[in-house]
Amino acid sequence: MTLEKWKILNSNFIVDNQWCRVRQDRVKLSDGTIIDDYFVNVRPEIALVLPITPNNEIVFVRQYRHGVQEILLELPAGTFDPEREDSLTAARRELEEETGYIPQELVFMKTIYDNPVKDDNKIHIFLGLNVEKKGTVELDITEEIEVVLVPIEDVVSKIMSGEICVAGTIATIFMGLKYISLRE
Repeated sequence: MTLEKWKILNSNFIVDNQWCRVRQDRVKLSDGTIIDDYFVNVRPEIALVLPITPNNEIVFVRQYRHGVQEILLELPAGTFDPEREDSLTAARRELEEETGYIPQELVFMKTIYDNPVKDDNKIHIFLGLNVEKKGTVELDITEEIEVVLVPIEDVVSKIMSGEICVAGTIATIFMGLKYISLRE
């Protein structure tokens, strides 16, 4: 069996505003089946940072996430437009804006897909080393953030207990911990 991409027969936006963009595609599958209403969330790119202090603490943000109606513990992250800003600049900016922390070194680790079934965006993940609180917090209108420092040795147990449960955050933590272990 040879896998093939679906053919997009036509597309149009059914929702198109600053908070939400949804595209309706009419697609033809490889077996010839036509699907008239395959919906795709058109989302901005995300820059996500695993910030580690000189004391081996990870800087997290705790904030309300309306989609799931929960207050969650996650890594600092934010959206950006790659036509106006590169992912490294966005990662540095988002880390400072949400936490006030600035990294001495910011290392690109990987670009991953967020939710490729229905979303079209990517997450660009970075490791921030020797971060220090030297910057200025500038929150967006929808952000109310509590900055939380967690010792690096406690992070995996917080994932296993469910206290940390955001997929991109978990992927970034494990990639970052592996990166650090290989670097040493």
